[in-house]
Amino acid sequence: MRDGYVIGVDAGGTKVAYGLFDREFRLIDSLEFPTDVEADGPTFADEIIRVVTLLLEKNTLTIQQLDGVGVCMPSYILFEEGHVFMTSAMTNIKDFAMRDYLSERLPVIVVMDNDANVAALAEHRHGVGKGSKHMVYVATSTGIGGGIIINGEVFRGSYGLAGECGHMIATPGEGEVCGCRNSGCYMSYASGRYAPKHLRKKLEEGVESILAGADKIECAQIIEAYEKGDKLATDTLEMMADYLALCVFNIYQLLNINLFVFGGGLVNIGEALYGRVIERFNKLNHIDLPVYFKFAELKKNVGIIGAAELIRSEVRSIDMISNG
Repeated sequence: MRDGYVIGVDAGGTKVAYGLFDREFRLIDSLEFPTDVEADGPTFADEIIRVVTLLLEKNTLTIQQLDGVGVCMPSYILFEEGHVFMTSAMTNIKDFAMRDYLSERLPVIVVMDNDANVAALAEHRHGVGKGSKHMVYVATSTGIGGGIIINGEVFRGSYGLAGECGHMIATPGEGEVCGCRNSGCYMSYASGRYAPKHLRKKLEEGVESILAGADKIECAQIIEAYEKGDKLATDTLEMMADYLALCVFNIYQLLNINLFVFGGGLVNIGEALYGRVIERFNKLNHIDLPVYFKFAELKKNVGIIGAAELIRSEVRSIDMISNG
């Protein structure tokens, strides 16, 4: 009989969080460390092994009591093989068989997936999407991404790369060049990384704004300026809303899934952005059937919950096969 302990690892551009869950899926301990953004694949994997071992020792557990380790990263991951193609926030982690590297050094099940798929899984199983049959999770933060739930399971496509809605092309050859190496994708307009670049370019063209001369312009500064009635800040929010609404509408047309869950740091903007997104979506949608928009509710633990859920799902599959 399995002991049922699982560890979820949520690796982001600023921090790596670790969560230890028991058989009842209660979070019993967690650790958090700054991300070494310069680390390559083996260096990063060795750090995961170190902290997993530390977390077990801290809770007087052995590796034999651990069912597995789930890892999520902001990466293009070939899901079946656990192979990392590239990682936007940690650019030295690329073309690396991370799952095999970890499995050879940790005698447990290791499952890897990208952060948007993991967030979608967490919100569907334990959050605002619980009980829904289909769901699309839209990650709106430094980047724009997505995770797709169909018939209660993550849909990953042929290679595990499904859901990268932020890199769908809106204006071919125009706008900022994104980390995906294309210009004109939705992320290059509507994300926390690129929207401020559009505003700064307008400033360089001579457009007036209270942000002129600011050393630092991020979404927080844009919102502050918007709340003071700044026209350029308002125009930037309108631009972000336009492209997010187009992105969501195109997903709806393709998949006909009627539940969208928005997560990520940009949700803190609230009605100023998402009210506009929903308004524009409704203007585009001429079919009188309900479409629901919700905000993710698991907040900062969404990554470790979803990563741990990867292992629970894998263990269930293995047990079903073993039991015939």
